[in-house]
Amino acid sequence: MLLSEKQLMWFPVLSFLASIAVVIAVGVAALMMGDNSTDAAGVAVLLLLAAAYIAVAYVQTYFLAALCGSANEKLQGRDTTLGHGIKIANSRLGRILGWAVLTATVSMILEVIEERLGFLGAMISGLIGAAWNVVTFLTVPIIVFEDVGPVNALKRSGTLLKKTWGENVIAQGGIGLVGLVAMIPGGIAIWIGVSASGAVIKAPAVAVGLLWCLVVMAVMSALSGIYRTALYRYAVDGQVPEPFLGSGMEQAFGARKGKSGS
Repeated sequence: MLLSEKQLMWFPVLSFLASIAVVIAVGVAALMMGDNSTDAAGVAVLLLLAAAYIAVAYVQTYFLAALCGSANEKLQGRDTTLGHGIKIANSRLGRILGWAVLTATVSMILEVIEERLGFLGAMISGLIGAAWNVVTFLTVPIIVFEDVGPVNALKRSGTLLKKTWGENVIAQGGIGLVGLVAMIPGGIAIWIGVSASGAVIKAPAVAVGLLWCLVVMAVMSALSGIYRTALYRYAVDGQVPEPFLGSGMEQAFGARKGKSGS
């Protein structure tokens, strides 16, 4: 799907660029606040940090919703464009904001746990975070295609998880592993650049390595969005989307579905 609709990769790219813009804007705002030693300034910094979490979550959810919308069009045999995906996301702005607030709140709580409890907190935060990612894997497609609020989308995602938990976990782990392996050449290029003594080799090698890693991240993010959309369609429709027929996915899904008696 990604090879036939390469424009889908632009959604993660735009998400990354918009997230960087948010971080820069928050950094500038923090610098403009000046002295933050007073209690009032400390509260302002916390509010600014919370706003940053929500803004980044909103940007990432927005472009993921656009990606899911475009991927769904392709899964159902219709042509799609970058603008069409954006239009779909624009139709769910309120729902996206609600989910961004919820997921940002969870992220902040996990961050506090990690900071307060040290190594133990990092373990607890990691386990909860991994479970959260599994449970919420289908939340954004649900928000996009069923037009429900964040709480109902979370409940619905949990319900669909019962049908697709195996495919869900394997997909997240598989895509993550493929991405990690694919980044090795970029990591090697960066290592060569950092280790080099001359600027003639250092700068180009680091630049090529970083660019490679960014491209891999964009591809993996696009694949994840496509897959979660396909998994949502399978969970709801009970059929493997046509573009995935012949890939082996229908055998894996079909066998599991037959065992469950559904």
